[in-house]
Amino acid sequence: MPRFRVVIADFIADEMRAERDILGDIADVEALNAFSEADLHGRIETAAAVMLYHNIAITRATVARLDACKLIVRCGVGYDNVDRVAARERGIPVANVPDYGTEEVADSAIGLTLALTRGINFLNGRLQRRAGDWSYMQVAPLVRLRGRVFGIIGLGSIGTAAALRAKALGMDVAFYDPPKADGFDKAIGVRRVEALDDLFRQSFVVSVHCPLTDETRHIVDARRIGLMADGSYLVNTARGATVEAAAIPAAIRSGKLAGAGIDVLPFEPPPEDHPLLVAWRDPADPCHDRVILNPHAAFYSEEGLLDMRVKGAQAVRRALLGEPLRNVVN
Repeated sequence: MPRFRVVIADFIADEMRAERDILGDIADVEALNAFSEADLHGRIETAAAVMLYHNIAITRATVARLDACKLIVRCGVGYDNVDRVAARERGIPVANVPDYGTEEVADSAIGLTLALTRGINFLNGRLQRRAGDWSYMQVAPLVRLRGRVFGIIGLGSIGTAAALRAKALGMDVAFYDPPKADGFDKAIGVRRVEALDDLFRQSFVVSVHCPLTDETRHIVDARRIGLMADGSYLVNTARGATVEAAAIPAAIRSGKLAGAGIDVLPFEPPPEDHPLLVAWRDPADPCHDRVILNPHAAFYSEEGLLDMRVKGAQAVRRALLGEPLRNVVN
């Protein structure tokens, strides 16, 4: 039986022990460590399977050059960086790994929520640079979380995990997710909101957990942020372009938002002149103390990273051996 060639397009640049443990008896595994789609040219065309992370995108142009590909697996939850339609036209299934970082991302969403709503980040930053009195009054008024609405956009596996954690804090958990089957809300004790604008009007915290699609791009924009009560909070651990990040500084300065926890941005790393980045780095701007930015890190734990690699490699193995595929997204 001839050996297959499997390429890991980006992100991974080590010895690939996990992948080789799973695939080594049937395939040669090669890490391309690409930082742009152009880096793939001449190196990916003969691959029997492609493992893709989040540093680059694979567009129609690259898909058209895949001559022997049995699977593109996006080793993560989001899959907006691969042209699924073009792949389907070529008969190439695209799969994702929807369950590798469920706990980590949900924990991060709640961690950001607590750091913001309890004034933890605000007070730490102020005291660290000797701004203001050594007193809780710097962050007054704070309100109790119990009974406040934790609004979730997208009740998938991560959204559900975040919902259960917010419930444990005593929050009133509401969600917007039109395709979600009726009854799931009753099973976990949360409530559905039929209109997205209503979710913003009700929510003390809005936490984004939906994939990036044409429908969800900028699903959180300046208009919808404006529907929230003054002193509300925004958390995004999903995909960067689901939130109009440039609208956040004005919302912070006006008091509409009391804080924002942003783990993902449309471009990573973001350009130095991005309005949110500029405001966040300016000690004279309210965003400096009221915005938390992380470098797309919510997914990360050592266990989660290994899960992502193992599950991605297992998906490739099933494809190469002609076994039924899981989590096909095209």
